[in-house]
Order: sequence, then C-alpha cells, then structure tokens
Amino acid sequence: MSQEPKAGMEVSSDDKLWALLTYVFTPLVPVIILLMEDKKNRPFLRAHNVQALVWGLINLVGGTILSTLLFFCFGAPSIILWGIGVYWGIKAYQGEMVKIPVITDFVKNQGWA
Repeated sequence: MSQEPKAGMEVSSDDKLWALLTYVFTPLVPVIILLMEDKKNRPFLRAHNVQALVWGLINLVGGTILSTLLFFCFGAPSIILWGIGVYWGIKAYQGEMVKIPVITDFVKNQGWA
C-alpha cells in the first residue's frame, strides 16, 4: 500500500507534518497548501497534497451519499472514511509515500504529482 520516498527526495519533518494535516483536514488544508508558494512545490508534500485533495472530495461526496442512504447509521460511513484518511496521514507522517488505490494512479496520469 505504501512505498519509500524516492532517493533524491529530501523530506523534512515540516513536510511530514503538513502531509499528515492534508489527510486529517482534507479538503481544507490541501487547498491552503496550494496557495502557499513555499509548500506547494515540495515533491513529497505535493504528492500527498494532491492525493489528499482528491480523497477529500471523494470522501465529502461519497460520505454524504452513503450517510444519506444509510441514515440509520448516523454518519458512520463518513467517520469511517475519515478514519481511513487519518491512517494514510499517519503513514505520510512516518515518511512513507502512500499509494491510494485508483486515486494515486489517476493523480500521476494527470501529471498533478
């Protein structure tokens, strides 16, 4: 599910923290990072940021639809999807490159990361 950062990629503790925050507070933090000149071009952070943004939008739409269809679950699908994002954020904080099924390939094919 994850792989080590590329050999030439320098990853600071600040990058790791921001990568964690992108998954935990998606889609808000990824949009903020896109507006920060010093952060948006860091390779490790850029890869995680774009993935987290796409994941956050899918989570927002999918979680809302699932919670609406399964109204008796009281928002549990959204919380579960958010928990998955937190797990990926922890992996990013450990310095790993997270591979999210379908999303990672889509982002790379678009040239966004």
